Amino acid sequence: MAKIQLAIIGVGLIGGSLGLALKDKMGDDIYITGMSRTQASMDAALACRAIDMASPDIEKVVKDADIVFLSTPVLQIVPMVQKLLPYLRPGTILTDAGSTKQYIWQGIRDLLPPDIYYIAGHPMTGKEKSGVEAANKDLFVNKCYVIVEDTGAPKEAHEKLMSVLCFTGANFTTLDIARHDRCASVISHVPHIAAAALVTLLNRSADDMESCLKLAGGGFKDTTRIASSNSDMWADICMTNPEAIVKNLRELQSILGEVISSIELQDRQAVYDYFSASKKRRDCILDKTEKMFEI
Repeated sequence: MAKIQLAIIGVGLIGGSLGLALKDKMGDDIYITGMSRTQASMDAALACRAIDMASPDIEKVVKDADIVFLSTPVLQIVPMVQKLLPYLRPGTILTDAGSTKQYIWQGIRDLLPPDIYYIAGHPMTGKEKSGVEAANKDLFVNKCYVIVEDTGAPKEAHEKLMSVLCFTGANFTTLDIARHDRCASVISHVPHIAAAALVTLLNRSADDMESCLKLAGGGFKDTTRIASSNSDMWADICMTNPEAIVKNLRELQSILGEVISSIELQDRQAVYDYFSASKKRRDCILDKTEKMFEI
């Protein structure tokens, strides 16, 4: 493989982990430039060797890139593409880590010249911590990484991108844009909102707050861990995938309403059936997916 030049826009948790993974596996076969919002973040990315060069000058970062990896909050991706397009050379591949895909594609498809290719991506991984300081070269290993193939990029561009991303150790799958956003809402977006809701419920416990905190053990920590995730990122996700998120939140609201009614009616069998069906389904899902993805 010829030496690849990669530009990472947003060298935080995901962008930094990508840089670390690729430098670890590809060594000098890849040269990575990077840009972040702050000089401190860029200095940290250089210090941990997630990138080879950093600059606040977008032209310097992307002008020689074969691939540009966009890893900013979703609402920043379209404006960032507008800024960097004038400096890209023909054949450059744009890809991203955005958790919503339709919003991005609708925003950039009419901006792209015919010789600049966009291949939408979504690595289904992360931590409750953010920033390049939390980056890890193994963050993608055995995790699902969605590649959206219906953005018109030629086969050669897909092959070139995958020849690099394969070094992350992720498990790749393909979805169309609309299905991705629907599924991401169920698997990722609504659970994050629900986790934040549980923390909000605790915060509204008023006079019982101190006593509740004494009882907060593994169950509460496990179910609310993702509520510590980046607020900018999750606000953007909610703004850019509203239809699917609202639909599934209303469905969740309906499910909770059914449980409330069963408890109020002291219908133990209905409550038992609720927990039993949930346990059986979750166990089945884990059994089915344990050989595909890390659980």
